[in-house]
Amino acid sequence: MKTILIMRHGEAGPMQADDAARLLTERGKVQAFEMGKWLSQSYQPNALLVSPYSRAQQTAEAVKQSNEFAYTETCNDVIPSGNASFAVDYLETLISMNEALDNWLIVAHMPIVSYMVDQLVPGEMPIFPTAGVAVIEYCPRTHKSTYKGLHSPSC
Repeated sequence: MKTILIMRHGEAGPMQADDAARLLTERGKVQAFEMGKWLSQSYQPNALLVSPYSRAQQTAEAVKQSNEFAYTETCNDVIPSGNASFAVDYLETLISMNEALDNWLIVAHMPIVSYMVDQLVPGEMPIFPTAGVAVIEYCPRTHKSTYKGLHSPSC
């Protein structure tokens, strides 16, 4: 059994013309750091896929302060307008190619984070708070998943 942790980036600054360049607010940085500590105590993720957008990269950097990753990839498939079906297929392929890695963290955006959960566990489509993490148990042999819940930062 594998664990897939799907995380929305921390709170970001207001919308702007270049959405990819939006940065985390101070609150967003605190949220990301807090959830990184929670992840290290609860799941110890060892593989990371992260959106190339600045706020997702900042979130991943805050999470890395409390976690060590054997595999890290910036993935253009997990941007806000990405195709969730394609992203999940890619994730499942990576999981099958890296059998030693048990806990996969994806740091991305709304709405793709919700759509990815639905792709893995049909009928489950949580609305993520900033820095929220959905926990999914995944069986690579059967490609069946179980949604375990959504965890949020306290701030």
